[in-house]
Amino acid sequence: MLRSASAQIIRQVVRYRSTDTSLILERSINRVQLLGRVGQDPVMRQVEGRNPVTIFSLATNEMWRSGDGEMTSTGDISQKTTWHRVSVFKPGLRDVAYQYVKKGSRILVEGKLDYGEYVDKNQVRRQATTIIADNIIFLSDNIRDRT
Repeated sequence: MLRSASAQIIRQVVRYRSTDTSLILERSINRVQLLGRVGQDPVMRQVEGRNPVTIFSLATNEMWRSGDGEMTSTGDISQKTTWHRVSVFKPGLRDVAYQYVKKGSRILVEGKLDYGEYVDKNQVRRQATTIIADNIIFLSDNIRDRT
């Protein structure tokens, strides 16, 4: 009986020590918010029996005035457009995005960054950065509907 009690204590000590701080995961944040205009109507794809995904592009713009840096400067205004690939895997959101996101729509996308690799049709390895959306907020009607 004493042996089994000591064995239990040793097991508990080993379990306690195995929860060493090196094994405890730290909390971290991978969060992105993008406000921009949709560049293309979404497409829905399904690869190798996996869950479908809705994919579209989103453009964000950065503007700045070149010149002496004064707020009243008459310098030239420059603009840079950055294109982002957005993927929606979440079942309800995926279907809403496919149905209602349209080219030219102004939306806010919240999600996380994902980095991956793929092999293109010419067998060249490429890297891709994707926004995995977990929320989409519609900020305007489709531009085409206004004209």
